[in-house]
Amino acid sequence: MPDSQGSSPSQSVTRLRLKKREERRVEAGHLWVFSNEIDTSSTPLKNIEPGSPAILESSSGKFLGHAYVNPASLICCRVVSTDKTRAFNATVLRERLRTALEQRTGFYSEPYYRWVHGEGDFLPGLVIDRYGDTVIAQITTAGMEAYRNDIVDAIVKLSDAKHVCLRNDSAMRDLEGLTRYREWVVGDAPDALRIVENGLSFEVPTELGQKTGWFYDHRDSRRNLRAWVKDKQVLDLYCYAGAFGLNAAAAGASDVLAIDASESAVAAANANAALNGLSKTFKAEQADVVEKLRQLFTESAQFDAIVLDPPAFIKRKKDRDAGLRHYALNNRLAMKLLRPGGLLLSASCSQALDLHALQQAVRQGIPKARQGIQILQTFQQAPDHPVNVSMPESLYLKGIIARLV
Repeated sequence: MPDSQGSSPSQSVTRLRLKKREERRVEAGHLWVFSNEIDTSSTPLKNIEPGSPAILESSSGKFLGHAYVNPASLICCRVVSTDKTRAFNATVLRERLRTALEQRTGFYSEPYYRWVHGEGDFLPGLVIDRYGDTVIAQITTAGMEAYRNDIVDAIVKLSDAKHVCLRNDSAMRDLEGLTRYREWVVGDAPDALRIVENGLSFEVPTELGQKTGWFYDHRDSRRNLRAWVKDKQVLDLYCYAGAFGLNAAAAGASDVLAIDASESAVAAANANAALNGLSKTFKAEQADVVEKLRQLFTESAQFDAIVLDPPAFIKRKKDRDAGLRHYALNNRLAMKLLRPGGLLLSASCSQALDLHALQQAVRQGIPKARQGIQILQTFQQAPDHPVNVSMPESLYLKGIIARLV
């Protein structure tokens, strides 16, 4: 296993050969190779140090790419360069970080965005979010952990960050045989992560932040919601720090009720309402969402618009059937509370659930007394979460804005 402090790999390069007819996906640009695709009789995975560099070849010996390897993981090989003459190293890493940063600064006028989106930026195993002069990075693979120090050095030099945290506490690290940890490697931890989005200010306590702290991926869908909610009563479910509900309040919603199971998230949401002068319109409450929906139904509560943005109910393919039932249940309970002509924003961040499947989960929840659903808009993750066209997995966020008739 790479040292937990991380450094650029210097060990010899292993050659790994694929089984016959297993090269098509890699040749099409996919960056993952699974352990059952390797010809282990000619190129054994056993005894390869996790995170080691490798040259990936077809069954006939054709060069496919430079990669890094972890024999302990189902995804045993991740391609990081398809240029035969240029292996992945600290220089290539920095160039890609610079390119990713230039894309964001060219698109966003303020320094609040996802700087690196893993495979979408051809840096598998690395996610970086920027909050002004604070940067949160998450490393999820042994191959990228080996470049830990180079990543931190590049972040500081490219962005002049004053605070840098490695939030390496994802469960994905367990699959790579890596320990989980959080560490502020540059500067002290600020009391809160500060974000400016769609003209609103938000603060997320540093200890609260889920994943890397903020969900920049919904930036555009939150802005799109604004066009539909003026003078409306809005219910914001799984509200986290209040971003959807406060966008609705800022757009002129008459009343916003936000629900989340986390006490600290609810406290942050109400604090953000006060920060933006929206406390008269917005109120967050702590409750289990499903139970709250049932309670509201028994109270004959009605809303003009409901935002349903749950956590990923499908984290692995084997969870798909159970996850679909959860999506259908949440949408069914939510639509029972919509007035005729009411608006539903329904989203999913489950990688294994495509837009069509989400729409079907919504369809299954339409109350019997209603005629149907009109889809007014579909959406996906914001541009700072680029999609690798060869990897459907990198398009994980999808959703609809729909009218219940």
